[in-house]
Amino acid sequence: MAKIGCVQTSLRVERVGAATWIGFAAMSAGMFMAILDVQIVAAALPTMQAGLGIAPSAMSWIQTAYLSAEVVAIPLTGALTGILGMRWLFVVAVALFTLASLGCAASHGFIGLIVFRVIQGFAGGTLIPAVFAAVFLLFPTRHQGLATTLAGVMAVLAPTVGPVVGGWITATTSWHWLFLINLAPGLLAALGGAAFLPKARPDLRGLRALDGPSILLLGAGLASFEIGLKGAPSDGWTSAWVLGTLSASVIAVAVFLRRTSSVEHPLVDLRPLKDRSFAIGCGLSFILGMGLFGSTYLMPVFLALVRGHDPLEVGRIMLVTGVAQLLTAPLAVFLERRVDGRILAAIGFTLFGAGMALGAAQNAFSDYDALFWPQVLRGAAIMFCLLPPTRFALGHLPPERVPGASGLFNLMRNLGGAIGLALIDSVIYGRVGSYASTIEAGLRAGDVGVAKAVGIPLPTFMHHADRLDPATQALLARMVERSALTQAIDDAWAIVAILTVLALVALAFVRKPRRDPAQDVVDQVAYVGSADA
Repeated sequence: MAKIGCVQTSLRVERVGAATWIGFAAMSAGMFMAILDVQIVAAALPTMQAGLGIAPSAMSWIQTAYLSAEVVAIPLTGALTGILGMRWLFVVAVALFTLASLGCAASHGFIGLIVFRVIQGFAGGTLIPAVFAAVFLLFPTRHQGLATTLAGVMAVLAPTVGPVVGGWITATTSWHWLFLINLAPGLLAALGGAAFLPKARPDLRGLRALDGPSILLLGAGLASFEIGLKGAPSDGWTSAWVLGTLSASVIAVAVFLRRTSSVEHPLVDLRPLKDRSFAIGCGLSFILGMGLFGSTYLMPVFLALVRGHDPLEVGRIMLVTGVAQLLTAPLAVFLERRVDGRILAAIGFTLFGAGMALGAAQNAFSDYDALFWPQVLRGAAIMFCLLPPTRFALGHLPPERVPGASGLFNLMRNLGGAIGLALIDSVIYGRVGSYASTIEAGLRAGDVGVAKAVGIPLPTFMHHADRLDPATQALLARMVERSALTQAIDDAWAIVAILTVLALVALAFVRKPRRDPAQDVVDQVAYVGSADA
């Protein structure tokens, strides 16, 4: 890693011309696409599930495949930068992302879509750390603040507008255009990067230093763990298939950790985890990832499958979270430089957990008004949950160690998101059947309270079932299913809220951060590296 840093640092110039800014703008546009992609797809997940003809329990794979590929790509970015150079790494990554977007748009089957989402996620996973590195490599210190601001605005804007843009595209055209819109910007970003980023000769000899077995072990361990979690609701936790996949995951991760600690050029440098502040910061990043990606999954599932909203309405409702994040971001940056980060993080995770807990209190009739304040709390909390842990993890490290440590820090957030989605699916589809059975039993017993909770009109409920016409029976069945799904979704919200409490416990063990003004730019750039949160 040190060698790579030395090679790339030579690209830095003291005089920054227009070409450098144009090249950096192209990189920021590529990062914007990668962040936006996750958000615009979120609002359209139920529509894509219906269009592909897959089970609702399978639709989270559309996001999980992307996030899992990012987890593998993030730690490779430093090595790939040393091999290809910043210019060609960006051009290749954004071109691959664009071609994979075309493949996603052309997919008419679930497996094909997931394959292209993996490729898209792998390419996108290198774009965000590349912008993080470019701030250091392209600009002298006096320009790094402005460069960070440019990238930061793009990073915060993407999750703000993403859901409503995705909903509008899906409602007015088709979900295929969620990916087709990447083609023109991707082509322009690739051409801009090739034309204006500093030239550096690729050094393909570095390919020999890439640890292929570690890449396979990490991917296999993560994939088998997610497959096991997702298969548990239908096959049972004690089934041979689920136990086998979870055991394979444990073995793969154990071998990966052992290999990582022994090879000369590890895929992920785990040594920073020996630092208590860094380890706690990574844990907070993991928990935040579960909540961030979990909430952007649970919202469209509830709004589409329970409330029956179209993608545009789903995006409009979800816009509240992004706006709250955008409005509170300047306040979070201002306070983070003046208030003990432990206090800010405690406030952030408390608000975030409260927003999750309020999500768990919804019923089958909850809509915009009931979902407004939970979204405001979660959106307002995001930056307070992101910036202080970034300083805990990276603020005390020397600048030359920040790029490698930041990769691991950001990897933990995406890892939390991927595992969180699998856990949420396991909770929802593992419990919805039992809730439906309980509701049906209550209705058969004549429980008026159950009927009111489900929304069945009392005059209808008072009739005997055999006197109801088939259309009414089908309607009642859908109402029972909707109520059961709501309860299962509430359970998922509650579990994520409880896990957020672990963040508050971890904060008790964080040492008081030391303020070093020289680290301010390091922390700003680390925020850009965390942008897809």
